[in-house]
Amino acid sequence: MIPVLINFLLTAREISVITCTQNISNFTTEESQTTIDLASNYNTTCLEYTNIFIPNNVTCPPLNETDPYANDPPRDSRLISRSIKPYNGEPPSNLLLEKFYTPNEIFYVRNNLPVPCVHVGNYSLEVGGINLTTVQLTLRQLTTLFSPTTISAVLQCAGNRRSEMNRVKPVSGTKWTGGAIGNANWTGTNLRDILALAGFQRGNYSPDVLNTLHIQLTGLDQDPKTGTYYGASIPVSYILDDNFTPLVAYAMNGKSLTPDHGFPVRAILPGIVGARNVKWLQKITLATQEAQTIYQLEKYKAFSPSITSATVTQEDYNNTDPIMDLPVTSYLASHTDGQIVENGTILVEGYAYSGTGRHIQRVELSQDLGSNWILAEVTERTSKKLRRNWSWVFWKRNVSLSVGRNEIWVKAVDSGYNQQPQEIKDVWNFDGYLNVAYHKVVLNAS
Repeated sequence: MIPVLINFLLTAREISVITCTQNISNFTTEESQTTIDLASNYNTTCLEYTNIFIPNNVTCPPLNETDPYANDPPRDSRLISRSIKPYNGEPPSNLLLEKFYTPNEIFYVRNNLPVPCVHVGNYSLEVGGINLTTVQLTLRQLTTLFSPTTISAVLQCAGNRRSEMNRVKPVSGTKWTGGAIGNANWTGTNLRDILALAGFQRGNYSPDVLNTLHIQLTGLDQDPKTGTYYGASIPVSYILDDNFTPLVAYAMNGKSLTPDHGFPVRAILPGIVGARNVKWLQKITLATQEAQTIYQLEKYKAFSPSITSATVTQEDYNNTDPIMDLPVTSYLASHTDGQIVENGTILVEGYAYSGTGRHIQRVELSQDLGSNWILAEVTERTSKKLRRNWSWVFWKRNVSLSVGRNEIWVKAVDSGYNQQPQEIKDVWNFDGYLNVAYHKVVLNAS
């Protein structure tokens, strides 16, 4: 099927009419001179538009051809810079414990390429693909044509805690500690609604075809050397799961997205590794293959500990699935490894999280190398409904320290009774992804 491009760039007055009608129809395309019903019986709520998510003061300076990173936005001074070009930064882990929803300004920043500057007036999101009608949506339309959805969800970089893995055996990549993770309230349009607007219906595809389809997501961040855009994808099976709530998000903790976090819109795919949550989203494509980018086909794959960067083969890449759902993890965030503290009883605190919507069943601590375990108190969490919990939990526990070296182990168990592995060596991989082994911290008491 050849998609028909619908001119969907309407004025604010036209939008106000559409959002107060009961179905969206009768859009005429100049190419076909026919009237196309965008989505049969597609109902929409009459919403009052506000400007809260569309800043009108975004100005884009001229491109700097000498330094493509010259126009990157300023960052909060509390972020620990792990690389500058591209910029990657994380907060000190103890700051994460101050608020259950991580403040936007200290939410970790993971960039692969220069940050694009997007002027709202020039922006549109293209949606199309197999058996779909290609449509383009402006930011104003994304915030008014659909009922907004808000979910609480963690984003976590695949390389979170990579620095610990690096101590076992050298790995490549940004040497994150435990701050490449954050929890936020994300507001946007359900990706299913956007696909439905373009004509997506399960019945339009045979089961054999449906099971092979992918949702490709393309960002506006561009490689200055090759000219290629960042892109990733997820199997369409995620979209077919009613327990999954994918968003095209335009707000983070009640505020417009910042440039570092994907302004004007980004994908939020709860429970899935951050690399698939494409920022500065410009295109959504239903396709018969996954995204044909290095970020999908080569990077963000975790190989066996027996494979090294020198021995990995193309067959290894072809036979290894890209990282999707995040495994269960936990972290002692109130103190750093090797920290000097007073002996006696102290309070230790941290976070725990599991992907695929599983909630944290319990968090346990050991002070005798795993011979005995004590339960931590889970202090903050969202819903415990199975497969619908996309947030982390906070935990705390008083522990008694004797003078000298005290080693504390932390592990979490999720509602599927998945547990963390004990040793980093068992999950080591040359790119340093998915370090979800017990978090082990040494505190030196004086």
